[in-house]
Amino acid sequence: MARAKKKKKKRLAHILFAEIVVLLLLIGAVNVYSALNKIQHNSSEDENIEQNEIEEKEGFRNIAIFGVDSRENALIKGTHTDTIIVASINNKTKDVKLTSIYRDTYVNIPEKGYDKINAAYFKGGYSLALSTINTNFDLDVKEYVTVNFKAVVNTIDRLGGITLDISKEELKWLNGYVRELNRINGTNVPGLTSAGTQTVNGTQATAYARIRYTAGGDYKRTERQRIVISKIFEKVKKSDLATINSLIDDIFPQISTNLTSLELLGLAKDVFSYNIVDQTGFPFEKDAHNYKRVSYVFPINLQDNVTKLHEFLFDETGYQPSQTVQEYSNYIENIRVQ
Repeated sequence: MARAKKKKKKRLAHILFAEIVVLLLLIGAVNVYSALNKIQHNSSEDENIEQNEIEEKEGFRNIAIFGVDSRENALIKGTHTDTIIVASINNKTKDVKLTSIYRDTYVNIPEKGYDKINAAYFKGGYSLALSTINTNFDLDVKEYVTVNFKAVVNTIDRLGGITLDISKEELKWLNGYVRELNRINGTNVPGLTSAGTQTVNGTQATAYARIRYTAGGDYKRTERQRIVISKIFEKVKKSDLATINSLIDDIFPQISTNLTSLELLGLAKDVFSYNIVDQTGFPFEKDAHNYKRVSYVFPINLQDNVTKLHEFLFDETGYQPSQTVQEYSNYIENIRVQ
């Protein structure tokens, strides 16, 4: 019971896209150099990032967004990634697509063996996490941003809250998570009194994004995360410079990335052109059950899922997965049906 309670406390939703694609972009407008200095730049593992025998996707920029389960602001290593999102930016149209990778997805972690994908960051930092994404899904992600969960509450509060539609089923769980967050953060934020469309603060929105016990489980939880991401994105784009400055002071110290100052500034010039046009969870076809007393999300035919992923992200029809992915797919399928 104590172990389960401790595990629940770590499951804080990390609503990340606004921080790394909006806030990092907006730094070009206010106090550029002082803002950049607040970010923990870490590119020490770049040489260790692996890829399959695939070519880079021309015209697209892919950034992995990691939300860590540490309340001690440990961004670099020794912490699990409670949230994993691949943000794919079409450089020509500025369209952005978000893919949440379910944290319990059963994958091959290079040189570590098969495990949940959220263990890769814990075992080998961002380079092993990126290598795992690349080798299992035929991607070429080299850039990452890691954010601590505290950034979520701070961001939404600074923005004056966001509007969410809370169902009756979600209300009970949301208020339970609000109480838990209050205990963790030493705050006294009230719960919600009723369901329906309403403005919520940072604690309430984070609690909403943590809910996983309604119909849909963890799959629905990642959908809630992406809803909150979109709401933050919309609100930040309409904010004034004073609000952006306060966000930078709160959020940037809680970010680690291998993006350089020049790369961040390069993103900044197109800030108001970016639009989130689609979002999804991965794997598309999945089977969640216990294997050796551990709960996993198994891709049903990994190579078919990878083909669909490339179609979703890059509008690439008929993609043929690499030999490595086919081998992983066969192994996972054998485990899945045991």
